[in-house]
Amino acid sequence: MPELSVSQFSLVYNMLSLAIAAMLASFAFFVMARSQVSARFRPALVMSSLVVGIAGYHYWRIFGSWDAAYELNEQGSAYLATGKPFNDAYRYVDWLLTVPLLVAELVAVMTLPKGKRGGMMGKLIIASALMIGLGYPGEVTSDLTTALTWGTLSSIPFAYILYVLWGELSNACAGESGEVQILLRNTKLLLLGTWGFYPITYLLGIESLGLVSGANAVVSLQVGYSLADIAAKCGYGLMIYAIAQARMSSAGETPEAGAQPAV
Repeated sequence: MPELSVSQFSLVYNMLSLAIAAMLASFAFFVMARSQVSARFRPALVMSSLVVGIAGYHYWRIFGSWDAAYELNEQGSAYLATGKPFNDAYRYVDWLLTVPLLVAELVAVMTLPKGKRGGMMGKLIIASALMIGLGYPGEVTSDLTTALTWGTLSSIPFAYILYVLWGELSNACAGESGEVQILLRNTKLLLLGTWGFYPITYLLGIESLGLVSGANAVVSLQVGYSLADIAAKCGYGLMIYAIAQARMSSAGETPEAGAQPAV
């Protein structure tokens, strides 16, 4: 672990703390919001709760590992490595659990026909696992060729997921009007903006690529991934809740409405 200035250490420290607070606050909101939507949208809110709950736990573990990996020097001018390893693998464990749930909650709120929904969700979950599994070897290597190779392989299922979700959201937009259409369009933009941030951060973390190096590479990686996770996990849950509310209003539903028959 490289030596960090006080401001560099504090930036990561505070960003991880912000991520924990955002995930826990979102968890509380989604749990309470479940009673405010009709039965057909509750599974999506349950998945939103699971996503931020799992992420909040893993960010707490990352925060503790980061704090243990550094200590302030005697002069109070820099943070030095303690020799305890910083376990950033918690992120990949988190993504392995939460990314499939993120995909599933987005598919659930689009209210696709049951036959199409099941097959699509299965393919997207498999693609999510491949994307994360292929990306991890590139994250932990210091060799440029190896990092780019695994990053490229991971980008294949990544592009597939984006292509499918973008297409389905576009189709869903075409069949809606008013507020629901606007929310679905904004969800497409959120999808592109948040998911597109991950490969950029991945590249910033490859020191041998030369975009940033040393302490700056470590800080860029931690801050970038934390911002992307907050936007993707908390942001998606809020968008899904808003879509559910708009669909209920359009259909004249109340929170007490029963489950809709499967199509």
